Amino acid sequence: MSLSTTENTIQSKTYRVWDRPTRVFHWLNLLLVLSLMFVGLIMMFKSEIGITGLEAKIGLKELHTIIGYLFAINLMIRLAWGFMGNRFARFARNVPRIAEIKDYKAVLREGGNPQYIGHNPMGKLAVLVIMLTLTLIMVTGLIRAGTDIYYPPLGASLTQYIAAEGVDASSIKPYDETGVDKAKLAVIKPYKSLAGTVHLYSVYFLMLLIVLHVTGVIIAELRHQPGIISAMFSGNKHIVGSPLDK
Repeated sequence: MSLSTTENTIQSKTYRVWDRPTRVFHWLNLLLVLSLMFVGLIMMFKSEIGITGLEAKIGLKELHTIIGYLFAINLMIRLAWGFMGNRFARFARNVPRIAEIKDYKAVLREGGNPQYIGHNPMGKLAVLVIMLTLTLIMVTGLIRAGTDIYYPPLGASLTQYIAAEGVDASSIKPYDETGVDKAKLAVIKPYKSLAGTVHLYSVYFLMLLIVLHVTGVIIAELRHQPGIISAMFSGNKHIVGSPLDK
């Protein structure tokens, strides 16, 4: 297919860019993150919506944790795929460089419209920040799962640590200090609190990143490179002219 201009003919070519694992991660990650945020909001405002009682509190945390495990598995697969996937899925290919970002922004200011098969320089920066934030959310979430309701991977070790002398660690229950060494529990609480604070504000930051990411993608789709949204469904990009990262 070609587009005629007054001076020459500019070729439009289809490129295979996002492989299937990358696309599955992207949409599954979105679904899981939204699910976690929804359950998290219920946890934060449970009293206001009439959810009371310890069993309900623990049940919500267990649901949040189970979804969190799926989120963590999906993220870890993507992190591994960042070293094994095609060239556009690999992290080495998507390292943002300050000089490239400056050059890209300068070209846009001058009215240019540079085309990329993969992420443009600003897109690479966005992916890096989002992936780091997701990883921080995963790590702090697993810490809280272990310290709140004694779920893996830290739960068993924690109950062994806080169990009072002569008490079977498996008998320790969430939000119940029966059989717990209170001095050891006091040692754990500041770390538990720190993990919870970092987790919460990392999620707030992720919400901001999602808004910025969606806004940036829409602007890029409308003004600079049509088809970047459909490419995350099909895996293909249709580019007019010669892409800079061919």
